Amino acid sequence: MQKAWRIFKRIFLILFISQLIYIFFCKWINPPITVTQVVSLAQGYVLKRDYISYDQMSPNIKLAVMASEDQLFPEHEGFDMKAIEKAIQYNEKHANRRRGASTISQQVAKNVFLWQGGGFIRKGLEVYFTFMIEKIWSKKRILETYLNVAEMGKGIFGIQAASKAYFNKNAKNLTRSEAAKVAASLPNPKMYTVKPISKKVLDRYDDIMRQMNNLEGDADIQKIIK
Repeated sequence: MQKAWRIFKRIFLILFISQLIYIFFCKWINPPITVTQVVSLAQGYVLKRDYISYDQMSPNIKLAVMASEDQLFPEHEGFDMKAIEKAIQYNEKHANRRRGASTISQQVAKNVFLWQGGGFIRKGLEVYFTFMIEKIWSKKRILETYLNVAEMGKGIFGIQAASKAYFNKNAKNLTRSEAAKVAASLPNPKMYTVKPISKKVLDRYDDIMRQMNNLEGDADIQKIIK
């Protein structure tokens, strides 16, 4: 038992140090590949992605994803506790429907370091990685990584690949309307299609445009999107 315990501690230490190094690695360098991208390839989709720097992304798409996914992104430290509480209450009342409350930071933790789906183990690891990237990375780096690795269509990852696929232009040149349509697809990009545009995207589009107008004047938002 003592030998087994020593082996376990050694393996745990190696894994802990390795993941810590990888977190710091991803502070400056985009992840070579993610589990979600590997799964997409295994499902037969061609991997379309093109990592770009933060200043090559339109302010419109930065604003759009915050309006759509995480309006308190500049303020929280990784978790929106009010949204989590509301989601728990909603899910308790609606057994057949699920409402999420993941922040952009949580989605980056999941997309870069973990896998899709639920379960207590993945959720627990998501909390850990969210805490770590909030402490080690900047808000701009978190948003930049999100916009580079998020799935935005079948086999399409990142805003540059999405911009090319849907609008035949670089991400830097996305209009407010185009950015809102991409943001509207994010809850389920395989079903909420931008091209051809789906009803789900159209249903969310107007609300995202309104929220973009509401948020744009916020000083903390402006610091991040510039």
